[in-house]
Amino acid sequence: MKLIIRILVTAVALAVAAWVVPGIHTEQWTLHGGTAALTNNASLAWTLIVVAIIFGIVNALLKPVIKAVGCAFYLLTLGLIAIVVNGALLYLASWIAYDHLHQPFHVTTFTAAVEGALIVGIVSWLIHLVLGDERR
Repeated sequence: MKLIIRILVTAVALAVAAWVVPGIHTEQWTLHGGTAALTNNASLAWTLIVVAIIFGIVNALLKPVIKAVGCAFYLLTLGLIAIVVNGALLYLASWIAYDHLHQPFHVTTFTAAVEGALIVGIVSWLIHLVLGDERR
């Protein structure tokens, strides 16, 4: 049950990032002149859930390795390198989803990936704060 909630929270956070960051695109959801044009809700939800699963797998597999290898960078930058790492992992998840699984979720630039990763992190934290997430 906790896994399903975490996937849904990540999907919602990715939706917010796609809505706010101009460089993150879904074919169903684009921002046009301040209003969101949304078509086919089920398709958008499926895309966001698939990308959330991919993002979770990429984070689970690569983040511990990157932290172990780049421990000195984490210490040197007082952890701020984590923002760049999260952006890179979101960019990788987008590449897997868009280029290999043909899901309509695409991050166009690395800057957009870093901005999106910041938004995903903040929105996920806020939702888990409201839900009372117990990660013990």
